[in-house]
Amino acid sequence: MILSRYERMIAKRYLLPGKGEGFIFLVAGISLVAVMLGVAALIIVMSVMNGFRAELFDKIVGLNGHAVVQGYGGRLPDWQSILKQAKATPGVTSATPMIEQPLLATFNGRVEAILVRGMTVPDIRANKTLKGKVLAGSLDSLTPGAGKVGIGSRLAENLGVQLGDSLTIINPAGRSTPFGTVPRQISYQVSAIFEVGIYDYDKAMVVMPVEDAQTLLLLGDVVGMIEVETVNPDRVGQILEPLAAKVAGRAVITDWRQMNASLFEALAVERVAMFVVLSIIVLVAVFNILSSLIMLVRAKTRDIAILRTMGASRAGLVKIFMTVGVTIGTLGMVAGMILGFTFLFFRQNVVNAIQFVTGQNLWDPSIRFLTELPSQPDPVEIAVICVMALLFSFLATLYPAFKAANTDPVQVLRYE
Repeated sequence: MILSRYERMIAKRYLLPGKGEGFIFLVAGISLVAVMLGVAALIIVMSVMNGFRAELFDKIVGLNGHAVVQGYGGRLPDWQSILKQAKATPGVTSATPMIEQPLLATFNGRVEAILVRGMTVPDIRANKTLKGKVLAGSLDSLTPGAGKVGIGSRLAENLGVQLGDSLTIINPAGRSTPFGTVPRQISYQVSAIFEVGIYDYDKAMVVMPVEDAQTLLLLGDVVGMIEVETVNPDRVGQILEPLAAKVAGRAVITDWRQMNASLFEALAVERVAMFVVLSIIVLVAVFNILSSLIMLVRAKTRDIAILRTMGASRAGLVKIFMTVGVTIGTLGMVAGMILGFTFLFFRQNVVNAIQFVTGQNLWDPSIRFLTELPSQPDPVEIAVICVMALLFSFLATLYPAFKAANTDPVQVLRYE
């Protein structure tokens, strides 16, 4: 929209408060603030929702792989041949044998339910989710037969375990004796304490070499599953389709979408719902722009009539009032982006401050899954939000702009 010199001058004057027009300026200011809050709310909520999904995906899939080839009854006897077939499947980047079993751990009279995960030593050391998350000790000390384990930070707190302490892991399915089944108890030294950032894992996870897990569970040379990673997690079903046909009858393949279907579907539905609800805030702000422009047109009716008699075109008046409304929307949008990005940058500080003032735990990891408030701004989504705010602002200017352009100077100035 190209404005002439006089059109720019008039639009600028209408944007600033004139004598006796403080109320109109106040309404316009409220409109700008409303657009700012609406845009900021959308950016913050959508970025946090994206952060939730990304963090959960990275950490859950990072620990469980894109899919698992799981044997019936929790055992995969012919795992060596299946492992070779998995590695030979086009699109598969890695395949690792693994054991996962819920058991019990005890230390100084305290007992906690745990999830024992037996992994190959190279996979333990190269795992992206565990790597860099060690709070104490080292995962490099986990070697077969050494009797050492790594545990989650919340589990360490609940048991009162520190680095170097020995905890006892209990396998209820122990050896059979004439007096019944005797639970198997083995002590392991804690050589690493890690925090992956997902509460359920940090409070229960115990990592050990797969050979030690086989000994603990009396499995012999058997694993429970093979963890598979692919070049594209969104195409995991298509990539593993040939492998599924080969292992049919011996094992079943479950991908990350099936393992966490309810969680990720709930996040997707909530994300759409929040976008729609918060978009209404921007729409309400736009109605404020509409009302302020209508009041401005009524207040400037005499000025508009004089401009028309001086040769101002209807198109020029339309552009003037459209410029006023779109400028308010644009300033609100820019301010909203600044507010939104500022909040996201200091998001955890804001949460901590609110918790300190209210005395309430607003971010309980046992409920929120993650230990910190995540964020991942999406440039495409932010662009859509900004375009939507500008489009709504533009549409709000149409009625008052054409109303001003259709002002009849004869009728207005007849009694002047």
